[in-house]
Amino acid sequence: MKAIKWLFLLSVCVCLSCEHTHKETGVFKSSITSGAQVDLIDSGGMTITTRIDVPKNYKRMPVASYSFAEYLRSFPLHPAHRKVMLYNGESKPNQHAHAAVLNLDVGNRDLQQCADAIMRLRAEYLYEQKRYDEIEFHFVNGFLASFDKWSEGFRIRVNGNQVSWYQTNKKRADRSVFMEYMQMVFMYAGTPSLEKELNKKILEDIAIGDVFIQGGSPGHAIIVMDVAKNDSSGDVIFLLAQSYMPAQDIHVLKNYNREDISPWFSVSDINDKLNTPEWTFYKDDLKAF
Repeated sequence: MKAIKWLFLLSVCVCLSCEHTHKETGVFKSSITSGAQVDLIDSGGMTITTRIDVPKNYKRMPVASYSFAEYLRSFPLHPAHRKVMLYNGESKPNQHAHAAVLNLDVGNRDLQQCADAIMRLRAEYLYEQKRYDEIEFHFVNGFLASFDKWSEGFRIRVNGNQVSWYQTNKKRADRSVFMEYMQMVFMYAGTPSLEKELNKKILEDIAIGDVFIQGGSPGHAIIVMDVAKNDSSGDVIFLLAQSYMPAQDIHVLKNYNREDISPWFSVSDINDKLNTPEWTFYKDDLKAF
């Protein structure tokens, strides 16, 4: 647990071991399948779109240029067979849950966990477009941390449950300043605060950038990285990515319940629950920025 978050009951994704979580969800069973395994992975591809193919008769759904959806769908990946690494340089004990690893640093502190990783992706997209005034996240106690104000030289002082801005002479928006801001967000925001910020979404309208999230302790959050559709059947499929606890590389999840389409998940398979390798969500957990 992040010790400095205690007073806010902040963003602990899950305090359970992977083994225990698999036992609870009952989904870490590669024998569960509704069809023959199909290899949809092109090991030579270095982005989501070039690494992960769509199943037969499916097409990726169109997205707007320069949108968050295009940003996620085109996200660069580490080379194939890359292990998921923890913040401390060790490999994650469970190396069976991922299909690909995003090429984005995790830092050297146990901070960039589940909701943190989603906020990082959203903020990176907005930062790349210089939309600084849109980069803002609430702390769990309700305080609004804005990067626009941070870049104007203000910093955040935390004294127990009291949080306030104070002025400095550091008026910059370079990358090191951006990452200082993100570290502060990671420390004091989490699944409870992000869940409140997001808007309710129905599963049938799932889109890239949407988030399945359960706030609390334990809680967890995963993000939709891509969406495709079968025009004949109308079936919609999607890719999911997560970080976890302890802080680790963001990675695209496998689907052990449908090896015939893994790593894709299908909307039509979700009656109520969405089973992922390390967490079980419900369809009502879907939200959007």
